[in-house]
Amino acid sequence: MTKIDDLAGLIIDMDGVLWHGNKPMPGLIEFFSELRRCAIPFVLATNNASLTQQQYVDKLAEMGVEIDHREILNSSMATAQYLIQHLPTDMRRVFVIGEDGLRQPLIEHGFTLTDLYQVNQPDKGIFDQGADLVVSGLDRKLTWDKLATATLNINAGAQFFATNSDTTLPTELGEVMGNGGVLAALEAVTGVKATSIGKPAPILYQQALALLGTTQANTIAIGDRLNTDILGAVNAGMRSIMVLTGVSREQDIAELDYEPTWIMADIQEITQLLRNQTN
Repeated sequence: MTKIDDLAGLIIDMDGVLWHGNKPMPGLIEFFSELRRCAIPFVLATNNASLTQQQYVDKLAEMGVEIDHREILNSSMATAQYLIQHLPTDMRRVFVIGEDGLRQPLIEHGFTLTDLYQVNQPDKGIFDQGADLVVSGLDRKLTWDKLATATLNINAGAQFFATNSDTTLPTELGEVMGNGGVLAALEAVTGVKATSIGKPAPILYQQALALLGTTQANTIAIGDRLNTDILGAVNAGMRSIMVLTGVSREQDIAELDYEPTWIMADIQEITQLLRNQTN
């Protein structure tokens, strides 16, 4: 029987682990009840940058689960924090492809969001209209004008960042295009590769560890996608559980040079494991 030793906290993905779109996974309420019963702290850390903290709190409440804002970390929050920490203070004008989940953290961190076709035009002596940065996240209202404005700003010298590079997003109807599709278009037309903050880069996990106050050694990541959740855990030096309710399948591991520490069917199996260990 599987046994997990030295567990002080969990970093849990959401899409494909806790739900598909707006459909909760079976056993969702029991899963969180068991985490509370065992007093296991957790951070829900997702590459999906479309929703705000409050929207995630509300979404889970509608599914019967109460969580605190401090238990949510999405890639847009991680991106805003990363930009503040790593860029000079005079680089605060940002053109955003994304939704409120990305726009709100940037505004809260003091960034100014530029609008469509606000672009520097050196040949006309215009240097203060465009963006210093272009940041792309999941945008379900994506338009040609947004892509064009991002292209113009990147070609004018704006630095290019992405909340994540997920090519797909699991929904109730199946997988749909994720932010990676937008990045592919912009990178192809500008020749500039975006710096991605979300998984599989270790940045999101490192920020989650700081929130938990735990270490790589005693924290476990739970995810459904090998090339983001699991590879991100490997890059962060953490153990991981892959559930089979999302994107990746067990047979996919044979093609890779890394793997999760454990493979489990779903969050119900994790709930039972925790229950067995503490009873």
